[in-house]
This record gives sequence, C-alpha cells and structure tokens, in this order.
Amino acid sequence: MGIYLLRRLYQAILVFIVVSGIVFVVLHISGDPIALLMPQDAPPSDIEEMRRSLGLDQPLVVQYGLFLRNAAQGNLGVSYHHGQPALKLVLERLPASLELVVATIVISLLLAIPIGVLAASRRGSAVDRAALLGSLVGISAPPFWIGIAFILIFCVELQWLPSSGRGTWVHLILPAGSLALYRLALFIRLIRAGMLDVLTMDFIRTARSKGVSEKKVIYKHALKNTLIPFVTIAGIQMGSLLAGAIVTEKVFAWPGMGRLFLEAIGVMDFPVIIAWTLVTASIFLTVNLAVDIIYVWLDPRIRHEK
Repeated sequence: MGIYLLRRLYQAILVFIVVSGIVFVVLHISGDPIALLMPQDAPPSDIEEMRRSLGLDQPLVVQYGLFLRNAAQGNLGVSYHHGQPALKLVLERLPASLELVVATIVISLLLAIPIGVLAASRRGSAVDRAALLGSLVGISAPPFWIGIAFILIFCVELQWLPSSGRGTWVHLILPAGSLALYRLALFIRLIRAGMLDVLTMDFIRTARSKGVSEKKVIYKHALKNTLIPFVTIAGIQMGSLLAGAIVTEKVFAWPGMGRLFLEAIGVMDFPVIIAWTLVTASIFLTVNLAVDIIYVWLDPRIRHEK
C-alpha cells in the first residue's frame, strides 16, 4: 500500500502540472483581462503599467515558470478583482461546496441502494417498472432546469422553502435535491443492473441451495459484490459534482466555489480560475484514491502492489 500511495502522489504532481499548464495557456490566449480592469478611455501608459504590475507583460513561458515556482510555495496568485490571494478565496468557499456535494451524495445513496435492490429483487414487477421510469426521467432532466422548477413549485407557489442563500439545513434541501435527482436515477440503474448480474452467478445459487435466507443472500452476498464496480461510478460522481454544481450554485445563490468560479470567468480573473481548477483537481484525485482503498475493503483479493 505504501508503494501504491507514493506512486499516486507522483501521478498527482504530474496531473497538477499538466492541468495547470493547459488552463494557464487557454486562459491567456482567450482574452486580455486588462480590458475589463481598466476604463476604455484609460491612457496607454496606465494600461501598460497595469499589465506590468500583474506580470502580464512577460512571455507566456516565463509567466508559467513563475507561476509554478510560486505554486510550489502555496501561492497561486492574487485575485485581480478582490485583491486577495486566489487560493484563500477558493478555500473560503470550499466548505459550502463540500456541504452541497456531501448532502447530494448522501441523499442519492440512501435512496438509490434500497430502491435499486428492491427493483432487482422484483424484476418485472410494478415496483421495477416504476423505478426504471423514474430513473429515466431523472437522467433526462437537466439539474439547472430541475432547480428552477423546484423554486417555482416549493418557493413561489407553495412557499415552503427558501429559494436562495445558505443558512440552516432547510436552505440545503432544494439545491441538494436538484443535484441528487440525476445521481439518484443513475445509481438506481447501476445498482439494479449490477444486482441482476450478480444474482445469476453460481455462488448465489449455492447460497440459496444451502438454505441461506433470501434477505441474507440479497444484502450480504449479492449487494456487496454489486458495490465493487458501483463505488467507482459513485466516486467519479462525487468528484464531478464540484464542477457540475456550478450552475446550481448560481441558480440558488449558493455561496460555493462554483459561484465564485462563474464570477471569475465573467471578469477573466485568471488566478481565481486557476486556483479553483487545481483545488477541484486535488479533491477529485483524493476521492479516486479513497475509492481505490475502499476496493480493498470490499474485496480483500485486490492488492494494489500487484
């Protein structure tokens, strides 16, 4: 396991360098932030002074080299518009985003696993058909559209829930629910498909022939083997939620990293965009590492050193 962790750390460093390089180049060829920072009638001398103060007057290769040197020291630059360290701004919004992501995953798993198991154990029944139909609707509907529909129904018409902001757990219901609907539908289909496949295997027939109760066969033998490939998808979904929640955070005025990222794109705040990208990438890598470790717990036959 130690060798495996060292190898993953080495891979993470390479990923950071590649990702930061791609984002750095794309941002700097996409436009000039000085045009948004300075008034249109600003003298050329003032524009050049601003460009010099931000380090944008140097060749792109030199800028990237300076960025890597500073990044190794934990400095990802200063926000053009906030005047604060970009990494600090992103990390301040990180708890709100993680709160939304964790709530979404918890809701999805708590509902998807029992529904998927029930649908698989009663294949072809009304419950199974209802689960498939509901999951089809959930996969087809975009999360931002679901969020707007939730606001119209639960905030405007019924006036049950707040439409924006972050405060108590009540504020979390609508944004987490709108994000969870797609994941819930996806997880139900994955659990159902995995259970149907496992339930046809020889060891399940053997367990039943030995008189093992159906409940034990379903939850101890079949479900545990179904979770091994399912964990991969769940981990990827948790990492991608940080990026996928951007529009939802904007719809519900949720003060997370995604909303800060959208605002940074609108004003071409390069340091904030790069900081958000690297923080998101690091969380994604951490989740993938956790998934690999969970593999060993679910199936002791897996050894990462091999």
